[in-house]
Amino acid sequence: MRRPHIRSLAVAVAVTTAATGLAGTAFAGPSTGKPAQAPAVTATSVVDAARTAAFAHAAATGVAQGDELHAQDVLIDPEGARHVRFVRAHQGMPVLGGDLVVHLTERLTYAGVTRAADHQVDPAATRARLTARQAEEKAATVAKGDAGPAELVVDARDGAAALAYQVQVTDSATTEAGGSRTVVVDALTGKVRSNTPDSDEFLSPRLVDTLRERGETLDPATGTAPQASALAATANGTGTSLFAGKVPLTTTKTGSRSYLLKDPSRWGTETRDAKGQELENFARGKKFTSTTNKWGNGAVSNRASAAVDAQYGITKTLDFYKKTFGRKGIANNSKGAKAMVHFGNKVANAFWDPACGCMLYGDGDGDMFKKPLVVLDVTGHELTHGVVDATARLEPTRVDADGNQYGEAGSLNESLADIFGSNVEFSANNAKNPPNYLLGEKLGLDQKFLRRLDKPSLDVLEGAIDYWSPAAYDAEVHAGSGISSHAYYLLAEGSGRKKIGSVTYDSPTFDGLPVKGIGRAKATAIYYRALTRYMVSTTDFHDARVATLKAAKDLYGAGSAEYRAVDRSWAAVNVTPANTPAARH
Repeated sequence: MRRPHIRSLAVAVAVTTAATGLAGTAFAGPSTGKPAQAPAVTATSVVDAARTAAFAHAAATGVAQGDELHAQDVLIDPEGARHVRFVRAHQGMPVLGGDLVVHLTERLTYAGVTRAADHQVDPAATRARLTARQAEEKAATVAKGDAGPAELVVDARDGAAALAYQVQVTDSATTEAGGSRTVVVDALTGKVRSNTPDSDEFLSPRLVDTLRERGETLDPATGTAPQASALAATANGTGTSLFAGKVPLTTTKTGSRSYLLKDPSRWGTETRDAKGQELENFARGKKFTSTTNKWGNGAVSNRASAAVDAQYGITKTLDFYKKTFGRKGIANNSKGAKAMVHFGNKVANAFWDPACGCMLYGDGDGDMFKKPLVVLDVTGHELTHGVVDATARLEPTRVDADGNQYGEAGSLNESLADIFGSNVEFSANNAKNPPNYLLGEKLGLDQKFLRRLDKPSLDVLEGAIDYWSPAAYDAEVHAGSGISSHAYYLLAEGSGRKKIGSVTYDSPTFDGLPVKGIGRAKATAIYYRALTRYMVSTTDFHDARVATLKAAKDLYGAGSAEYRAVDRSWAAVNVTPANTPAARH
């Protein structure tokens, strides 16, 4: 489950040039034409041009006097377009929900904007009635933990702009495994505007309750295999995992007969042992070492077995993003990913923890969950939340007292994690974990999967939905994710009954009309470009339709079959221009 935190805005922001266009990759589309000769540019000149354009086109961008724009990302497309993602401060205060992407031509002229808030972010009141101390006490009370210092912010989410305090609360008794939460308190009234966990859990509280009510026990079948007998002369080792069989692992040779489970070929990606503690500091994890460069035995009796699954899943996720999009690491900053297995005592979940910047895997509670959640598509799903964190930062509309999330942007986040998580399986193409459009099929559930993209409503556990209606705005995010996941599947594979690999699919449409797919490669290219260029923190399903159409136009042209297929796929899940809500965000 996606459980995001509301992020504070750094005063100084490093600008990274992320030339993550698709040219030269497996998913590349044709150029829309040879660009005109453009002057040489640097990341700094692109950011300066985008910032200038944002203020010059204030009516469109919503940028006003007193605003500051801090660049988070610079994207330069092969065909020449530039995109700069900004977060905003107002009168020196971070703006929650104030993010925007300014689009430029190859000649650095203004080409448009994608903005999270469609209203002014200037709050009516600029002086707080509550003190910072009062806000900290309020946050500590509601989150039942230790409050850090309160920071004044402008909360521009959900169609308003209000003065508020943002407080991070650690060791929260209301969060699984005692994690942290971010609480936003109204600086005038003391009302809690939001209270969200900082970690991303794979299993939502609602799903866990449902499984317990049904008496289900998750005891996934493992994919064990015999270990290799020969020892490679280099640090090319083998691991016997819980779920993926015997897999190759690139490790670090630290001595003549000593190896570390750390991959130098993937920016130092490493897995460590949390030793049953609730560690959120990777440096405190115990290193996995070996004298043979053979890791795990395919059973939970060996602590390294779960580490093999984690390391394998993370490296395969990194490989997918790099080979497919040229993305260098989760944050596209040429830094490795990290993981800790055996996290906490009887923790029945897996997490993406943005504070740690790593994956955390519990061992299961020994009751309903018998094994660690180190399955390949779980890792691909959760690490994709890290990619979304580094790009659009899609946020739920609200979180209830039990930690369940609601709203279309949160649903879209879950959907993208499922879409790219399934693509990680296709990229890995592991015989012990065959690729498909199912999520969590190895968890051992009675319904044989957790979610599926072709007909999401077959997921009765979470009550997933196939088509959009106004009720989607208040859907729990895993249920609502079915809308865009279904649109993606239809775009990739088309409607109707078909068998792909060992799985039979039968995807319906809202209007009963058929959809012809364009192939998974092109569909995935379109969705990735839409995420990184045209989505922001408040993007809903109708916005996502527009974003994917823009991406298809970039890659294949406005008159292309691919562009028409995108439009048709959204209509097939009842997302159309005609039913776009009049007021959003």
